[in-house]
Amino acid sequence: MFKHSRTTAAALLLTLLVGVASACSPSQEAAPDKPGGAAAADKPFAGKKVTVFALNHPWSDTIKGSIQQLEASTGMKVDFQVIGEDQLQQKLAVQFTTNAASPDVFMYRPYMDKILYHKNGWTSPLNDYVNKDAAYDFADFAKSSIEAATIENKIESIPVFTDQFVLYYRKDILEKNGIAVPATLDELTAAAKKLHDPAHDFYGFVGRGQRNALVTAVSSFVFSQGGDFMKGDKAAINTPEAIKGFQTYATLIKDYGPQGVLNMSWPQASAIFAQGKAAFYAETASVYKNTTDPEKSLVKDKIGFAKFPAGDAGAKPYNITAWSLAINSKSANKDAAWEFIQWATNKENVLKTQRAGAPGARSSLWTTKEGIETYPADLAEAIQETMKIGVGHNVPEVISVGEARDAVGSVVVKAALGEDIKAAADQANAEFQAIIDKDKTK
Repeated sequence: MFKHSRTTAAALLLTLLVGVASACSPSQEAAPDKPGGAAAADKPFAGKKVTVFALNHPWSDTIKGSIQQLEASTGMKVDFQVIGEDQLQQKLAVQFTTNAASPDVFMYRPYMDKILYHKNGWTSPLNDYVNKDAAYDFADFAKSSIEAATIENKIESIPVFTDQFVLYYRKDILEKNGIAVPATLDELTAAAKKLHDPAHDFYGFVGRGQRNALVTAVSSFVFSQGGDFMKGDKAAINTPEAIKGFQTYATLIKDYGPQGVLNMSWPQASAIFAQGKAAFYAETASVYKNTTDPEKSLVKDKIGFAKFPAGDAGAKPYNITAWSLAINSKSANKDAAWEFIQWATNKENVLKTQRAGAPGARSSLWTTKEGIETYPADLAEAIQETMKIGVGHNVPEVISVGEARDAVGSVVVKAALGEDIKAAADQANAEFQAIIDKDKTK
């Protein structure tokens, strides 16, 4: 539906790629898919080469270790390039803005980039592929994770690992004080207030406080109070429901958080919790090892995990696709590229990567012993519950996500600094609407 945006593409390239090498030459691109002859029946992609750009992550390490099996069964050769996050964004921008056919497959963050990539025509929709093989069981993917990878009813990518927002808590502290695990946001606030003891360097709550970083955290508070960032193409961060969500979070970090919380992103917040200095911590489940690692945590055996507490609209934590696999729209090997994606995201490989610490998007694996035994039992349960009820986004769904996050995050920061939250929300809403309107021209 969208046309290729030369302006947007050029701007992205200019911003990200000063000094980055030029795109691969045409001689490096694979030949188009061609129907195989009778001899190709057993190895349908014999002679094909698929280039994959993958994030430097345990998920990629696990998949890379099994690629020889795929090559042996299909005949294809896979050039699997593992790249750091910043460099990956740069390399992709170079390739796409020069209309290169390589990589055939790439990892990206749909919650940050899917609208831009879709608008510029950089991703190839997968709707015609996902149900071709019944054994793939596409319906097994959590609904919200697929929604997070879909735009205008076009499936742009397949989830490879996910993020669920859950509540971390100190089991020993709650038991000692006779406090039940909070089931509502009101109970969480009351418990944080009771346990807050800054005179002894102990705090009721810790979480992200940096303006941009906190948006993913506060999203679940906003959703659970009945709000959202947008309604259609209109900014909605100054609705009563959204403001209540912002206020709940601002109260927790302002009144019951540690000094300097407004300078914290998740690494700093998780470190405070791992040092045994906070009763509650709300964060994505995927970083839990930072709080349970024996080499990092002083309270590794005292941490519990629970589903995010309910607000006025119930419990609505996010369940997003953190990273996914997509096909380059210019790829000359789309069928072979899909074969790689289908293999990398089948149940067997998702189980392998999930056991290695990358929470997968396949619902069935969270009900099996093999799928959950490498996770704390209560965390696995919280993840499973969140996958059923989760919201498929945790940032504003616009092209200019970074700018939008700054506008949204300012509401919490100003409230935590004691400013009037309604005035802050009204101002931020106007700024966010300007961003939405500007994006329409890109």
